[in-house]
Amino acid sequence: MNRFPAPPSRFHRIRRLPPYVFAEVNEMKARARAAGRDIIDLGMGNPDAPTPSHIVDKLIETVRNPRTHRYSTSRGIPGLRRALAGYYERRFGVRLDPEREVCVTLGSKEGLANLAQAITAPGDTILVPNPSYPIHPYGFIIAGAAIRHVPLAPGVDLIRELARAAEHSVPPPTAMILNFPSNPTALTADRSFYREAVAFARRQGMFILSDIAYAEIYFEEPPPSILEVPGAFEVAVEFSSLSKTYSMPGWRIGFAAGNPDLIAALARIKSYLDYGAFTPVQVAATAALNGPQDCVEEARRRYRERRDILVDGLARAGWPIPVPAATMFCWAPLPERFRGMGSLAFAKLLLEEAEVAVSPGIGFGEYGEGFVRMALVENRQRLRQAVRNIRQFLARHGAVERPQRAPSARVTQG
Repeated sequence: MNRFPAPPSRFHRIRRLPPYVFAEVNEMKARARAAGRDIIDLGMGNPDAPTPSHIVDKLIETVRNPRTHRYSTSRGIPGLRRALAGYYERRFGVRLDPEREVCVTLGSKEGLANLAQAITAPGDTILVPNPSYPIHPYGFIIAGAAIRHVPLAPGVDLIRELARAAEHSVPPPTAMILNFPSNPTALTADRSFYREAVAFARRQGMFILSDIAYAEIYFEEPPPSILEVPGAFEVAVEFSSLSKTYSMPGWRIGFAAGNPDLIAALARIKSYLDYGAFTPVQVAATAALNGPQDCVEEARRRYRERRDILVDGLARAGWPIPVPAATMFCWAPLPERFRGMGSLAFAKLLLEEAEVAVSPGIGFGEYGEGFVRMALVENRQRLRQAVRNIRQFLARHGAVERPQRAPSARVTQG
């Protein structure tokens, strides 16, 4: 009997997943830190601020009750589902039925992946804007779907591109992904875009999975919800997370809201896979949504300050990049001098010579090539140091550019 583990290439679902592009930069970063080098990490979007104290206090209070140590419920405790519905009514003016139209998830990533498993048959076609957060295409790829990648960039008419992709898809697409404010591009969408998207989905007979994990990290107009649009409940479900809004990434609490059939499908498959998040975590999440919200405004202020330090500093250093209107990311085109080498090689060079880690755009899809993503997860002093390091790096390579007008940070519609 062969006692050695089978190589990953033998497993069909694993073969459909490409090598993890970010792993190369992460390994370089780890080696550099092991050698004692001070790496400023703008790679992973991992909030550095502590979870607000009133949320932590509620967790501690609740965990002292041994009754909360038992199995929870996979679709979320009733109090948290009611709190999520209350958030939607306050923030978006949208009324949700906590019993039929809300499901708690272990972060938005788990929710997206499990809904993909619930609604996808092998060979189904899914429309996914590209570049995108990896779970958006790969949750469906793991479920056996075929992905049609649709280019997403400033000035691109996304609805027209989605329609073109649908027209040339066999079989016709069964669902599409939307993510605004976008990770990684930081593009935003308005209600008129969502109206077109809902009308398009209804004509095509497809579902929409909308990801609004960054809806509360904004610096201009508050981003809308697709569920504000008439008819959206017929076709759309929306995912969000407490990770960025309340600096709770490790707590793994998110939710899905919207179309009751999709919510029921998600709840059904979750009932076979998990017992839900630890009850004290759900109680603390309820306190986050129902409690004081000044911590959310403080998070916006913090990310705005960091955005301005990085964007203004890079512009003065000779690397002008677009100013994001939302999210905790800057999506930066490579300086002209380095565009020929590609985003992965540039990220590795920047790490080696400037001691600044960023995420290569190619890791977010083929249309992400030529960009890097910078996460605003270091404090102001560290960001200023990153700008100084990058300025010296650009000067050494003769790569200083003249400031240019940044493209629109909002997705367009026809």
